[in-house]
Amino acid sequence: MPELDKDLRSIQEARELATKAFAAWKKWSTASQEQVDKVCAAMAAVAYNNSGALGIQAHEETGYGVSEHKRLKNEFASKNVWESIKDIKTVGVINHNAEKRIYEIAWPVGVIAGLTPSTNPTSTVMYKILVAVKARNAIVIAPHPSAAKCCYETTRIMAEAAEKNGAPPGLISCMQNISLDGTNALMRHKYTALILATGGTPMVRAAHSTGKPAIGVGPGNVPVYVDRSADLEKAARYITASKAFDHSTICATEQSVVADKPIANRLASLMEKEGAYFTNPKETQLLRKLLFHPDGTMNTAVVGKSAQFVAGMAGFEIPRNARVLVTPIKITGKEEPLSREKLTTVLGWYEEEGWEAGCERCIELIQFGGRGHSLMIHATDQNVIMAFGLEKPVF
Repeated sequence: MPELDKDLRSIQEARELATKAFAAWKKWSTASQEQVDKVCAAMAAVAYNNSGALGIQAHEETGYGVSEHKRLKNEFASKNVWESIKDIKTVGVINHNAEKRIYEIAWPVGVIAGLTPSTNPTSTVMYKILVAVKARNAIVIAPHPSAAKCCYETTRIMAEAAEKNGAPPGLISCMQNISLDGTNALMRHKYTALILATGGTPMVRAAHSTGKPAIGVGPGNVPVYVDRSADLEKAARYITASKAFDHSTICATEQSVVADKPIANRLASLMEKEGAYFTNPKETQLLRKLLFHPDGTMNTAVVGKSAQFVAGMAGFEIPRNARVLVTPIKITGKEEPLSREKLTTVLGWYEEEGWEAGCERCIELIQFGGRGHSLMIHATDQNVIMAFGLEKPVF
């Protein structure tokens, strides 16, 4: 019999893993709360204990970010996520309204397809496995091709810990033969009940087009507004550190600063002390050409890279202590590539007169590339904070 090609192997693997997961789920769906929490605690512990090694593996396999920062993300996605959900009841009657005679009973959905990105691979796998199994579901991870090995290893050690503590084999698995056809086969499989998709717009759109329930997280393009009432030292420190963290591979990382004009110069000066390098018009133009292709897609060669690497690739030099590149820009939309989401150490910079204009600019940025995602605001004026909260199309 001739050997199957890559797409066919991927499709076959998706079918086999989904079938095994469904069989395991039928057993796991009757687990007690004590059994569920024992398994999840064991998985969280082994993931936490391997956070460093998995961070190194994720960095080496993808070439993105900083190993040490990926360790921190892994620790958060294992220990902190588990701490935040461990006391939540997910089995049997979870709430009772005696007056209305209503009982709320938790029941799992079944097999979950977990699509994970290359930018935050291992930490996303940890999170999705923990929340799926805590709710008595099975899960099959479909990793990004460039992060297949580190995602598989993360899944393997967590599945091993789960089985040692009473979970049925096949409840937690990860595809190794990765292809678009295979991932589609997993999402559309008759036993797949829910899709958790984290990644680029095409992946999230594909998940929502299957006809199955899907929860998708796509691009962020997060604006950060800094008001004249803000603690500017804190804002400068937080924005620069956040953008530099893991070389800006987190989709909730700030993508453009919108500075209130009266404090803009002071904020820029404080950010420079924190390691922000403000580019001149020539350097800004070089970055426009480097970061994005003509169709608006990002040049993956610069994703998750240091400021020095990006500047060098663009054709100019920056100080060794620079952590992020800040590009002054004035318009938002397709005509200004740097107003897009930049999954690297490049940050847009706008100046607007007053919070109303700042609010409008933030909405423009969100509508252009991050609807439903995130917004940051630095302010102490409660009226401004509430106005932003009421106005923004983000979660």
